[in-house]
Amino acid sequence: MPSVRTLRHCITPALATAVILGCASASANPHDSDPAQAFSTTTPIKHLVVIFQENVSFDHYFATYPVAANPSGEPAFHARPGTPSVNGLGEFLLAHNPNSANPARIDRSQPLTCDQDHAYGAEQKAFDGGLMDQFVEFTDVESCGAPDVSLPGLVMDYYDGNTVTALWNYAQAFALSDNSYGTTFGPSTPGALNLIAGQTHGATPSDVAGNTVGGTVIGDPNPALDDCSSTNPNNVTMAGRNIGDLLNAKGISWGWFQGGFRPSAVNGGVATCASATNNIGGAAIRDYSPHHEPFQYYASTSNPHHLAPSSTAAIGTAADQANHQYDLQDFWAAAKAGNLPAVSFLKAKEAQDGHAGYSDPLDEQTFLVDTINQLEKLPSWSSTAVIIAYDDSDGWYDHVMGPIVSQSADAANDALDGAGLCGSNSTGIYQDRCGFGPRLPLLVISPWAREDFVDHSVTSQSSILRFVEDNWQTGQIGDDSFDAKSGSLANMFDFSRRGEEPRVLFLDPSTGEPSNDGHGRH
Repeated sequence: MPSVRTLRHCITPALATAVILGCASASANPHDSDPAQAFSTTTPIKHLVVIFQENVSFDHYFATYPVAANPSGEPAFHARPGTPSVNGLGEFLLAHNPNSANPARIDRSQPLTCDQDHAYGAEQKAFDGGLMDQFVEFTDVESCGAPDVSLPGLVMDYYDGNTVTALWNYAQAFALSDNSYGTTFGPSTPGALNLIAGQTHGATPSDVAGNTVGGTVIGDPNPALDDCSSTNPNNVTMAGRNIGDLLNAKGISWGWFQGGFRPSAVNGGVATCASATNNIGGAAIRDYSPHHEPFQYYASTSNPHHLAPSSTAAIGTAADQANHQYDLQDFWAAAKAGNLPAVSFLKAKEAQDGHAGYSDPLDEQTFLVDTINQLEKLPSWSSTAVIIAYDDSDGWYDHVMGPIVSQSADAANDALDGAGLCGSNSTGIYQDRCGFGPRLPLLVISPWAREDFVDHSVTSQSSILRFVEDNWQTGQIGDDSFDAKSGSLANMFDFSRRGEEPRVLFLDPSTGEPSNDGHGRH
């Protein structure tokens, strides 16, 4: 396993005195035309790129890290000597698990699996007060039709470094957390809202069966402020502030960039989002999911008609019709123009977001590697941090329960500590925000990330929100947001690296292994 490379391996003798990133042509000062450099930050990070993926527990991808089975014919992962271990599944939990089925390795030949049950209450029941022994009974879904594989006790199973090879390579070259959690229990929308606001309360309508309770989101309602949401009287809006509002108040550039956001058609000013991409199994999967786009729930940050930015130069700015909500192609247009926003959230097309049932780890890997390879070649890479995070666990087994920093006592929906209870009582201002929820993967990829490092600090999805607030000094959300309850990501960085050449690691998007040509494939 080669060590992560610094850029000196790319610099030709004729260019040895210049700063050349990713072997691309660049001026001696690549930041001269980068607007984000002008914003005051508390760290050297001037560009944060959050890649927000779907539905993976920590054990589902990192249960045996850094030891992979390495069967013949599959991409191999061999850890460096001294690679730190994680709080994963040791021999005892693999062979004598307290659940009614033991965890089993899913082979790379079986990337398509069923979507598991990841409802707010079902996940709490699976945790069984911290015993972590009721996953098969409450979140397991074993059969869902071809081409998805049907395996007994599927919810317990995991991939290793022969399938999620790129993520294991990024973990070894940069920083991985094994103690980060969903801010609350539940599916995609709560996770997305907790990422940008640390708050799932404030929904209207306040009570929609399975989706909102007493004004708190526990399910996946679509945003009412989005033409591409299905017509439904139960679509919701959110009150309160999000990180976009705080960044706008400081005049800091930002954007949410999602695959399929660009309309496939516009009729009478109303957008339709019907573009689709085939996944690895050949199924045509619609690109855009409205309930994965959290800023569309807020009037202050929504772009209901999916209007394109008025120009590439306007991407990330407040005074534009797109209102910070864009298609992924707009992110790359801004990158090519040297105009990346200070804060960018990237959401893959559904076929590549990793969500079981319609996506898979191999399609996801293609997206992650293609994205990071390109980011590493930009002049802005030396001041960039990429965070790979996930919206929820999908209900997949994980053996670690995090701290409960927000209790709840909803008789109909809470179940962590018995019927109607998450904790002994409710200590939060708002009900139905039981959390922290399931343990999720979180990686930091950056020239400033620690190398071959596993962070054990307790963090959550809302720790990403806190990093933005702290780095750009925006102030906090308030209103009992989880930003004030979530730990810092600071331990995953080493800002004493000043003066070092920026590290890069180019991978092959198909195999996840270091690329032969050293430049990645595009």
